[in-house]
Amino acid sequence: MCMGVATANPILVVSFAREQLEILVGDARNAALNAGFVRLRPVLMTALAMIIGMVPMALGLGDGGEQKRPPRRAVIGGLLLATVATLFFVPAFFSLIHGRIESRRRDAHGIARAAAFDEFDEISE
Repeated sequence: MCMGVATANPILVVSFAREQLEILVGDARNAALNAGFVRLRPVLMTALAMIIGMVPMALGLGDGGEQKRPPRRAVIGGLLLATVATLFFVPAFFSLIHGRIESRRRDAHGIARAAAFDEFDEISE
């Protein structure tokens, strides 16, 4: 369950950022920021609901609770780490990767455009 929540939230952030990237026409940084801000509340609500639900089990107050405490605490720690990564690292990584893709696309387009102008200049001479 922890892995499901930990992977679903970044997927939702990235899919929303890709939609924003299409709307903002190649501005990866703003698309990532918009995705981070818009998806902040749903990501926090999902993670906190699971973390709060795990707290009573992590306390291990019942019979045999000592044995079950460590894995449940690990799940809580994993969710906290996954939430921080989802909110900070995923948008930053998205912006970095898509920014480089866009700059390469612009460079290739600029080279193709310059080549087209060179051919036009040769024809007109």
